[in-house]
Amino acid sequence: MHGLQWSEDVVPTISFNLRRIKKGNVTLKIWDVAGQPKYRSLWERYCNGVDALVFVVDSADKEKFETARFELHQLLSQSSLLGVPLLVLGNKNDLDGHAPVNELIKALQLDKITNRPVSCYSCSMKSQHNLDIVLQWLAARSH
Repeated sequence: MHGLQWSEDVVPTISFNLRRIKKGNVTLKIWDVAGQPKYRSLWERYCNGVDALVFVVDSADKEKFETARFELHQLLSQSSLLGVPLLVLGNKNDLDGHAPVNELIKALQLDKITNRPVSCYSCSMKSQHNLDIVLQWLAARSH
C-alpha cells in the first residue's frame, strides 16, 4: 500500500477489486471485497485458500460496530478459515472521534477469538498512517 496513490474522496468498493502489491520479495494478491449487506454473502467465496484475513472497520462509525462484530464472527465460523490469521484494521483514524484500538478490540470481541493469531491496528487509508505496518504483517504471513 506504500507508494499507492489514494484519492481524496475514497469511495466504497462495489463487489470486489483485486490488487497485487510487491513488498520485498513477496507479492501480495489482495481481494478488496465490498462490505455492504448485499455483498456479504460473497465474502466466504473470496476467502478460500487465503493466507490471512484482513477485516476493515470504519473506526469513526461506532454505530456499526455491533454489525461488524456479528459479521466478523460469522465469517470466522467458516471451516475454510479455521486457523487463518486475522488482522482487524480500524480505518479512518484521521477523523475526530475515531475509536482507538482498545475500543475496537472490546467492541468486536477480538479477545474471544482463540483459534487463530489476531492483530488489530488503527490506520488511515487517506493519510496512509500505519499502512507500512499492515504490509509487513501481511508479508510475514504469506506462503
